[in-house]
Amino acid sequence: MRHHRIIIVGGGPAGSACAWKLVQAGVDCLVLDKKTFPRPKICAGWITPEVLRDLQFEPNDYPHRLTSFPFLKIFLKGFPIIRPGRQYAIRRVEFDHWLLQRSGAPVILHQVKKITLIDQGYSIDGKYSAEFLIGAGGTHCPVYHTFFSNNKPRTGAQIVALEEEFAIDWQDGDCRLWFFDNGLPGYAWYVPKKGGYLNIGVGGNAAALKDRGSSIQDHWEYLVKKLQDKGLVSVKDFQPEGYIYYLRGSQDQFKRGNIFLVGDSIGLATLDMGEGIGPAIQSGLNAAEAILGEKEYSISNIHKYSLVPSFLK
Repeated sequence: MRHHRIIIVGGGPAGSACAWKLVQAGVDCLVLDKKTFPRPKICAGWITPEVLRDLQFEPNDYPHRLTSFPFLKIFLKGFPIIRPGRQYAIRRVEFDHWLLQRSGAPVILHQVKKITLIDQGYSIDGKYSAEFLIGAGGTHCPVYHTFFSNNKPRTGAQIVALEEEFAIDWQDGDCRLWFFDNGLPGYAWYVPKKGGYLNIGVGGNAAALKDRGSSIQDHWEYLVKKLQDKGLVSVKDFQPEGYIYYLRGSQDQFKRGNIFLVGDSIGLATLDMGEGIGPAIQSGLNAAEAILGEKEYSISNIHKYSLVPSFLK
């Protein structure tokens, strides 16, 4: 059985950030992921300046396409608002791979199926063992389902989303967000990216959609027609992908012994934008700092909102 002091299950932003911090401190860790990187990952890819700060890199340091937006065009029930302040967008297939490579941690392709307690800590499928375990596998993280699902640490709203990213010679480079349009309990987006890619999608509160007798597919079709009518997309065979995640709630069950949950395995997406990358990275860094003995593991320093000015957070 291969032994490491720390095993991180999941190589996305939360797992990569945790690994990066640990490797910097000279701590032995291993990342397991069920996918080979670079791997496709459907995501609007919105990142805030805080992400660059937390990971200690400048825009010019990033070797791939980093789209910069000096402002966001927000429509609140159709009422237009310009929200100034630089924001960024990346392609997850590039960003996640770069983060994982940058961490410097060894990575093994492995789908975790069974985790058990053993004398020296934890065993994964009888092949790997560790003293510490980081659950960074997203909404369906096996660490969460093995050790935390009965305690239900995810107390925030469940969000269901449909989105698609595709190559297109877009002509309008402004990022647009439509909140509560057509009765959607959430928002829709249009995010153009460098290199000729566009991400469009809709996300909404799953329970509210059910109560209203509508579906996320209905709102996807409404968005596509809107974008076509505005000349922002052409007619094509759209093939959106669906997924679920959880907004930030009143979580207090995200650590058990030497097991830490991070990112979407907890449910940390911001309450206004459903932003998950920034909170995931912060939680991964927090878990690493706790293992290093720098502080107790907490998520109290992770912002609950994305668009609230920093001095009010």
